[in-house]
Amino acid sequence: VQLQASGGGLMQAGGSLRLSCVVSGRMISSSDYLGWFRQAPGKEREFVAGISWSGTYMDYADSVKGRFTITKDNVQNTVYLQMNSLKPVDTAVYSCAQGPYGSRWSSDYYYWGQGTQVTVSS
Repeated sequence: VQLQASGGGLMQAGGSLRLSCVVSGRMISSSDYLGWFRQAPGKEREFVAGISWSGTYMDYADSVKGRFTITKDNVQNTVYLQMNSLKPVDTAVYSCAQGPYGSRWSSDYYYWGQGTQVTVSS
């Protein structure tokens, strides 16, 4: 299984970015779960958002709730993270991963994509 994240960049505070994560190498089933994590310099990796491939369950970290939206495209095998009202504290390397249903623990996840840098200036 390969996951490829893209869409990062430099944005001013208050702006928006959309990250994409393409999953390839196997068919995704309704029981699969995809998550976005981020890691800022000097900090531990943290959960951002997750979605079940069935689309029936979505989860957000409190720090992004109401600003970020996770969606998926079953045809394109892609998970998106729409990030609005960006803040400087959102600056981090964002990575997508496949793991157990509903988990927020990065150590539970078994497939990871490379990260994409998001930098938000004040």
